[in-house]
Amino acid sequence: MATSTLDPEASIFSQKHSRLPDDTVLFAIFPDSFVSSSAADVSSSLQSLHLEILHTISSYTSSYIWQHEPFSLSLSTSASCVCSSSHTPSPPHLHGKLRFGDNLEDEWFTVFLLFEISRRFERVSIRAWDNDGEFLLIEAAFYLPRWINPENSQNRVFIRRGNLHIIPRKRFPSPNLVDALKFLINCEEESCAADEVQQVVKNRIAEYPERARRNMHQVRVRVPASVAQVLKHEPCLISLAVEAFYDRDIDTMKYAAKMERFLSGGREEELVCVAVRMSRALYAQLVQQNFQAPKCYPMPSRSEDKSAYMEAELGMKIACGLEMMYQQKRREGDEGKGSTWQKYKEFLEKGGYFEGLLPGSKEYRRLMESAEEYYRRSSSFSRTSEMLSAPVRRIDEILALPYSAEDFRGQEVPPPDDDAWLYGGEDELSSALQERQKEMELYNSKLTKKQQLKNPQDSGPESSSNYGDFGLDEIAKTMQKFVDKVSSYKGAEVPVERNLEEVDLDVDRFFEDMELAMKPHEHEDSDNDVDDEEGSLSDMDFDESEDGSDNEDGEETFMHTYSDALNNQLKNTTLEKSFVRAGDHSLQKNEGTSTATEDMDEEFRPVDVDLNLVKSLLDSFSSQQGQAGPASNLLGLMGVQLPRDDNKGK
Repeated sequence: MATSTLDPEASIFSQKHSRLPDDTVLFAIFPDSFVSSSAADVSSSLQSLHLEILHTISSYTSSYIWQHEPFSLSLSTSASCVCSSSHTPSPPHLHGKLRFGDNLEDEWFTVFLLFEISRRFERVSIRAWDNDGEFLLIEAAFYLPRWINPENSQNRVFIRRGNLHIIPRKRFPSPNLVDALKFLINCEEESCAADEVQQVVKNRIAEYPERARRNMHQVRVRVPASVAQVLKHEPCLISLAVEAFYDRDIDTMKYAAKMERFLSGGREEELVCVAVRMSRALYAQLVQQNFQAPKCYPMPSRSEDKSAYMEAELGMKIACGLEMMYQQKRREGDEGKGSTWQKYKEFLEKGGYFEGLLPGSKEYRRLMESAEEYYRRSSSFSRTSEMLSAPVRRIDEILALPYSAEDFRGQEVPPPDDDAWLYGGEDELSSALQERQKEMELYNSKLTKKQQLKNPQDSGPESSSNYGDFGLDEIAKTMQKFVDKVSSYKGAEVPVERNLEEVDLDVDRFFEDMELAMKPHEHEDSDNDVDDEEGSLSDMDFDESEDGSDNEDGEETFMHTYSDALNNQLKNTTLEKSFVRAGDHSLQKNEGTSTATEDMDEEFRPVDVDLNLVKSLLDSFSSQQGQAGPASNLLGLMGVQLPRDDNKGK
């Protein structure tokens, strides 16, 4: 097997081979110094900037419990960073990613931190995105310029000096990252987003950091002394414990059944009362999960003290989560099979390494053992193993310190926070939906006013409340414009204001040409017919081939045959009688007095398309008897409102 196929250091971790997780926000911080400084100087300044940023935001993050992982920054190690969404080389920068999971508050708290960093460090430009793309633009969707869309927003949205910046299209139709950063440095005012866009994004993070503090929830729990000792020294491990408990499976529950690490005394272990801080999302995941305590776990009696039992039950879930997390991380650390191994394995499968063999077969196991052996010798294995083992090593260090249950007795434990928010979120949801509804209504109102000011003459019948002033010709014009609009996979655009340019169509000439193409040709013994036919043909733009005479004879024969067959079929139906032809609505005829000449005129008189359209729509609308139906729905979408036909049937 070639080394390039097995190499876990290959490009399998590049952006084009990976998909952004659904619950992760990514960010990158680019200092202005990359433009004028040497690579060595930029690297040195990045290290200094890294420490300064972490020190600056520590006052906001020191007491915050993240859902999965804390806010962190890393120095870029190559020209193309793994976390960058661009495939082009990137200048030296700091980057990071944060998995927020079910707690969306983590993502917006991260946005607040990025804006705060941009205010404190004025000579940096910051990008932030997630699997949805430029989610900051999504937040301000109702206020964005119409030209910007997900396809052209790449390398265009930045945070700088506490403001949102959008690289204008007129300067860079398709900007690369370096050009965009240079433009921000030299033309900062030109790229600053509109006030409405700024306000929407800033309103979203206006309540932070206070909102981050409100997102914390403190509870009283009864846990073994070993669990209390770990959470006392590393409160952030509560996130990993809840995650392991919430995502438990059959294999990890086996660890909880034994509780080898955190319940050495078995059912004789004493439980101590302590206060634990966590996010509201973590608390909800714990309290709403039903879980039977392991047989070895010392649970108090529910009947004796209901409050103490509830504290012990919540503590039992935390203790079991810690046990499952500890044992799983230790096993994965020994094997080095974290997410890096999974990506490596997927890369081998897509590359045909297993040659379509069935998993579990002898040859498949041989190839898998070879891949695992190669992976263990790679640097990815050592890095992954060290990362997975970090919580295990920290827990071992804490539990190696002297401690006992006596250390937690007699301490005053504050009462738990009120969890009424867990059962009364309807008001907050309704408020958020109302805010969105107001934004949508304001956007539609502004758009309508703008179109009316631009085309006041096309206000249409919907602008009038007087049905008597309504013209039926408006229906035909509106329908024509609706049909002329280009539709796509996003749907068809409805011309509410009907301000499109009318199609330049010579209707008389169109029907003349259609008659010429479809009618049976007369014999050439009539000079007038020949002259008329030649005159009509000379005006039409047909392509001539080298053997044009043969083609013309063949086409003429075909047209004769096709036209005769079509006419014979139509004569046996009443279809042609169902259409109103030109002049019928003004021509007075007596029944039973038609002549051959009138019949011939009837055959060649064109159908009045507009009149037939209006007649069909009105008949359909009338048949609805005031109820919802296809005619009223279609006309309503186009802004045409018809009065109800109260005289039908009279």
